[in-house]
Amino acid sequence: MTAEIINIGDELLIGQVVNTNASWMGAELNKAGIQVKQITSIADDASDIRKALDQAKERVDIILISGGLGPTKDDITKKTLAEYFDSTMVFHEPSLENVKRIFSGLNFEVTEVNRQQAMVPEKCTPLVNRTGTAPGMWFEQEGKVIVSMPGVPLEMKTLTSEEVIPRLQKHFHLDAIVHKTVMTTGMGESFLAEKIKEWEDNLPAHVKLAYLPQPGIVRLRLSAKGTDKKALETELDQLLRGLEQYIPKAIFGYCDCALEEVVGKLLKENGKTVATAESCTGGYISHLITSIAGSSAYFKGGIVSYANEVKMDQLGVLPETLEEHGAVSREVVEQMAAHVRERLQTDFGIAVSGIAGPDGGTEEKPVGTTWIAVACEGEVKAKKFHFGPQRDRNIRRAALAALNLLRLELV
Repeated sequence: MTAEIINIGDELLIGQVVNTNASWMGAELNKAGIQVKQITSIADDASDIRKALDQAKERVDIILISGGLGPTKDDITKKTLAEYFDSTMVFHEPSLENVKRIFSGLNFEVTEVNRQQAMVPEKCTPLVNRTGTAPGMWFEQEGKVIVSMPGVPLEMKTLTSEEVIPRLQKHFHLDAIVHKTVMTTGMGESFLAEKIKEWEDNLPAHVKLAYLPQPGIVRLRLSAKGTDKKALETELDQLLRGLEQYIPKAIFGYCDCALEEVVGKLLKENGKTVATAESCTGGYISHLITSIAGSSAYFKGGIVSYANEVKMDQLGVLPETLEEHGAVSREVVEQMAAHVRERLQTDFGIAVSGIAGPDGGTEEKPVGTTWIAVACEGEVKAKKFHFGPQRDRNIRRAALAALNLLRLELV
């Protein structure tokens, strides 16, 4: 079964409101075995709504609409749908009782405008909205199902979960759609694709692989469609075990987990602690670590040594090292990592120094050049990276690379 999501509202088109409804609806429909073919955003305009419906009916079996069901004059979806389905408007008594219940709880009087919320096209099946006053509307036409819901996220989510998806599951025979997501780091998308080419080429025809890159991370999503959900899950698990043979060091987790969460779990399980010494990342590594609840069990603290004098005074970096090699060098980050570990008495020390940009680069050390070191008892390891010209991406990628070096030491 295929579906299209139509989101109505001028506020979506001018960027005043971010369309979070579409992503949530898409995820929920997929869980139910319904493939979303298209997401469309349109204005509060009757002709646009009619045109979008006509086009969607040519493409898909199910159309879910959100938005434009409020009590004010700018909300025209209900009136437009009544005209589209050539239907008169009638009072839906359960929806009216729902409006009265909500307003009674708020100690408000039900006005005529509020009563109008209980008016629905006669040709629809009304869906009582227990978290709001506007009912959902279920239409059937030419074998297609069209459902209109409020755009308020809470109301839309409640109606989708409690009414729409259960009804769709009864109305249609739905295949299972299963997704498995693999989280990787330390390898760019193209290098990753080359590394797993043989594995990817041998995937079954009903299994699709998608690459979802972001700075420092590439998600690999396996998707399969069939009649037996449990069998599909077992099959994908077996395929992932095969993938692990190709990129064992690049995989850090599954199901959209965060790298900082994985590293924190490893530190906690091993009873280890860490401290950070940051230059170009400006405390971002510490921020990521402490964004995880319970990080006080393994994170002692950090020193943001942006200036060279702080590197010398607080981290014991030798002046001659800075003079000879510069702040962005193996020698400097090795001293930073070793000294922050000693000073804060932790098992591990992480140090980062780089040229985040957009200025400060040279021919020898262009913008994006970054050195990262991880120190533990009796050993310091350092690695050089070239991230690129964009400052924000460089900071994010450097922080993730530092956490990944620590992860590799822990595993």
